[in-house]
Amino acid sequence: MPNKLMLPVVVIIRHAQSEWNREGRFTGWADPSLTDFGRDEAVRAAGALAEAGYSFDRVYTSRLSRARETADIVMRESGNTGIPVCADWRLNERHYGALQGEDKIAMAGRVGEDQVWRWRRGYLDRPPRLLDNDPEHPVHDPRWADIDPRQLPNGESLAATRERVMDFWREVIAPQIVDGKRLLISSHGNTLRALIMALHDMSVAEVEDFEIPTGVPIVYAFSPKGEPIGWHYLDNDTAQAA
Repeated sequence: MPNKLMLPVVVIIRHAQSEWNREGRFTGWADPSLTDFGRDEAVRAAGALAEAGYSFDRVYTSRLSRARETADIVMRESGNTGIPVCADWRLNERHYGALQGEDKIAMAGRVGEDQVWRWRRGYLDRPPRLLDNDPEHPVHDPRWADIDPRQLPNGESLAATRERVMDFWREVIAPQIVDGKRLLISSHGNTLRALIMALHDMSVAEVEDFEIPTGVPIVYAFSPKGEPIGWHYLDNDTAQAA
């Protein structure tokens, strides 16, 4: 791996553009597929990784298809085939509760732009929650039948998303960094915002203004003991344009 200081790195990527990204809808744990533009984004990300010489020992994704498809394209197009891919629900997007599927612009017309901004960006703000008997609640979805129902969210703040993604990080990722494993993580905008907030010690104000573009790899460097050092976009020009 091209790393002059020979420090451990983890590459993380927000999934490429999905159908609901394009339509401006609250997505959360809903499962739209990638757009053709999104698939092209994933191919470009693969090209940037291949050009920089990155290879991986293991890949982690959320259990939502847009993150898994992004990882599949990136791995195939960058020549990283035959590598174990593990899907974990704790890498899922923030659950948007009763907002899932709603058009953001239309919702702003009903409740005001400030409220929609707080739902989208606020660290402690929670969306309207799903009732336990709502058929859209994840406890009624067979995809999540293997998860303790008490852990399944009915609408999360970014703070709650941070708790579960950091549980995953400490349990699964941190030991492998110390062990020198080369890892790729394909996840979601809010989940990765929460992760970087924790690793980079961002303030609440900083993370509320922080946006991660779709389909652009982020390279995160760590000390040999697994302590976070810093991060950068692999393709900064594309990130700035996004």
